Amino acid sequence: MHDRFETFTISIFKIMHYWNRIAADEMKKHGLKGGYALYFVVISNHDGELSAADLVKLCGRDKADVSRAVSTLQEKGLLEQFEKGTYRAHLTFTPEGRKIADNIKSRASIAIDLAGKGLSDEMRDNMYQSLAVIGENMKMISEDGLPED
Repeated sequence: MHDRFETFTISIFKIMHYWNRIAADEMKKHGLKGGYALYFVVISNHDGELSAADLVKLCGRDKADVSRAVSTLQEKGLLEQFEKGTYRAHLTFTPEGRKIADNIKSRASIAIDLAGKGLSDEMRDNMYQSLAVIGENMKMISEDGLPED
């Protein structure tokens, strides 16, 4: 019998495991942690429009992790400086940060294209729509708890 829970859980964990490995390898080239790859992509897609608080919500990461990342990227001259503790200041790349962000986005696009090899456009669209619905449903379940039998 096909166990949906097992298939779903193992597939998600596998995807995350290999994504983390790929991101770590790519970010190592820039002397940064693999987890920062997501921040580069998201900030790049919304350059100058997002605050650290927005990044927490969009990426589903905790405030401390985002704050450390923003601080590190500022110290390395990759994000424009703003006053410490200005959690709502908009994040903007420096020219060097923009160059790295463009490289990371390009490399991420290659990884996603290779990972999706063999999927038709329709399959890909359905997958992303399904993942978005599952993500929102899981969020509600985590907030409200599982219903009692």
